Amino acid sequence: MSHPFSASRRLLLAAGLAAAAIPFLSSPVVAEEPVKLKFTLDWRFEGPAAPFLLAKSKGYFAAEGLDVTIDAGNGSAGAVTRVATGAYEMGFADFNALVEYDAKTPGSKIQAVYMVYNATPAAVFVLKKSGVTKPADLAGKTLAAPIFDAGRKAWPAFAKSNGLAVDAVKWQSVDPAIRETLLARGDVDGITGFYFTSLLNLEARGVKPADIVALRYPDHGVELYGNAIIASPKLLAEKPKAVEGFLRAFNKALKETIARPEAAIPSVKERDPLIDVPLETRRLKLALESSVVTPEVKQIGLGAVTPERLKRSMAETAEAYGLPKVPSAAELFNPAFLPAKAERSL
Repeated sequence: MSHPFSASRRLLLAAGLAAAAIPFLSSPVVAEEPVKLKFTLDWRFEGPAAPFLLAKSKGYFAAEGLDVTIDAGNGSAGAVTRVATGAYEMGFADFNALVEYDAKTPGSKIQAVYMVYNATPAAVFVLKKSGVTKPADLAGKTLAAPIFDAGRKAWPAFAKSNGLAVDAVKWQSVDPAIRETLLARGDVDGITGFYFTSLLNLEARGVKPADIVALRYPDHGVELYGNAIIASPKLLAEKPKAVEGFLRAFNKALKETIARPEAAIPSVKERDPLIDVPLETRRLKLALESSVVTPEVKQIGLGAVTPERLKRSMAETAEAYGLPKVPSAAELFNPAFLPAKAERSL
């Protein structure tokens, strides 16, 4: 039997040890400040922006130690310029706009780090009553589009792939807001635009789906890639881990969006309460089906490119856009920050 004194000593000793431990337990753990990143979209808060907004609203960026601000954009060229000037560290832009920018502004060192749209969304739209069923039928027609429209800029590539002269059509320069209205009214023979944008805009203007003919560029020999996540040289050099974290978070959100598009749309509505939910859900699904989940992506995984196709597509862009040179594919697309292929597989 133990002595009562030794028991009380043991209690005092235990209390003393506990008291001594308190300062260590209660000393604050200094958390690292999250890395602030400004990210620009290429366009408004619409369905296709869902994976970016979902990654933010579900805390995936925060879990990677990132404090990401996402702003709407006004076109891919504008998004590239925002990153080039340093106003934004990262952005979402048509890869071909980056090719053009680099050719005209050598040494910008902006790089695409994740190819979101494996195929360009560009398409020519006409009405069924025009009798146009194939690219060759467009000869002699008048097409309307903004000067900066991706489909208009890539028209020479579409024409070449389909045996048409570059000047086989006449162009009418219009504001994006009235492009589909002009076609719906019959004021022009056709328009170019992003497949998932112009198709729904035509329907919104009362054109029946059965009366719309869409000649999608990827279906007619054009190899161009579409929109990619781009990053500034400063960010790539100084905070590579932030780029990796951003892509991990985005990739996770993109896979969730592909699995359940309807569940991703509320994150868009959070940013723009006025969106038409059914319309934007459909727009998102069209974007995923036509530009994101392609046969190539099923082979190589989300975000990646096929090097040989990338070289061909950049040569196609340079020729179509009349660029002074073809930039190096390795300089403009950097796969080093991508998540592992297993994480990007569908």
